[in-house]
Amino acid sequence: MKQDNAKVRYWDYLDDYSSHREEYLGVCDEVFASGRLVLGSRLTAFERKFAGFCRVPHAVGVASGTDALFLALKALGVGSGDDVITVANTAVPTVAAVRATGANPVFVDVEEDTCLMDVSLLDQAMTRRTRCILPVHLFGQTVDMLPLLEYANGYGLSVVEDCAQACGATYNGFHAGSLGDAGAFSFYPTKVLGAFGDGGMVTTCRPDLHERLRRLRFYGMQSGYHAEEEGYNSRLDELQAALLDRKLDRLGESVALRRRIAGIYDRGLAGVGDVGLPAVRPHCGHQYYLYTIRTGRRDELMNYLADQGIESKINYPDPIHLMRGYRFLGYSPGSLPVTERLADTILSLPIYPGLPEEHVARVIAAVRRFFS
Repeated sequence: MKQDNAKVRYWDYLDDYSSHREEYLGVCDEVFASGRLVLGSRLTAFERKFAGFCRVPHAVGVASGTDALFLALKALGVGSGDDVITVANTAVPTVAAVRATGANPVFVDVEEDTCLMDVSLLDQAMTRRTRCILPVHLFGQTVDMLPLLEYANGYGLSVVEDCAQACGATYNGFHAGSLGDAGAFSFYPTKVLGAFGDGGMVTTCRPDLHERLRRLRFYGMQSGYHAEEEGYNSRLDELQAALLDRKLDRLGESVALRRRIAGIYDRGLAGVGDVGLPAVRPHCGHQYYLYTIRTGRRDELMNYLADQGIESKINYPDPIHLMRGYRFLGYSPGSLPVTERLADTILSLPIYPGLPEEHVARVIAAVRRFFS
């Protein structure tokens, strides 16, 4: 058992590995002995299982969450000269995927309390070149999708959900990834459903997209070694698919543990200092990929927690529209005021299924001491 003075880790997969080591190693042995390592029966089985979990008819395994976004956009015909409406308080891969298609990201600001896309501002980002809306379901909660979908339908726009942080989240009972034309998932190790390496998935209810996605991930080939269109190399391998298949069986338990920890944080930090706790919309089933608070004394608090042996993280310290690598997009400081203000105040506290409750209590006690 971990000692009370042990470092409180921000994230750790070793407890899960220790608990299920024999199962994971058994899966590895089965795959290695099968004679098939790429595009085999285990990927097909996992695709079907994941589609069933998301309550959609189709899912296509790809090499990463970035590829999932890129291929979803490509399958929808997004390309050079098109505009894609999204947000700047996200991981770089969201925008990198848009740019990889040749399209341009157009940013809207976000809600102060949820940190999610402010759907009421979509008109401000709309241009004659707008082709798609890319909502980012940040921190484990979905964007307000009903008005977004109504807006998109009114203008004939496609919708690709960035579900990298939202596997298992729901909106009015619908799973993230089942609401737009396509949903893009990441299985990066830190995710709620994480692989032992990279991996991704695209979900869709549209059979035409499903067929094209399967071609695009494998050089544009549909049957035999003949390219029907220009494609790419992006395949979720058999080993990761088999391991993820097993982990998917425990996803409900994992989300329940995250929600339990979030509830302890909510109760323990209620009314403390100027700390803003995560806001959860009544129609949203938050799965707490991250537990992100807001405070004007963020940097001081982060340093104090580090001194107490508690890891924390800023997701994300620099909005993409202000990064040097994206200056060519033409945004300046002050153009997305809420996004920029949040970047200076957000702090993510440790949360993962194996986090001991005594460590959660240490985090709460430390935050309370800091603001006392």
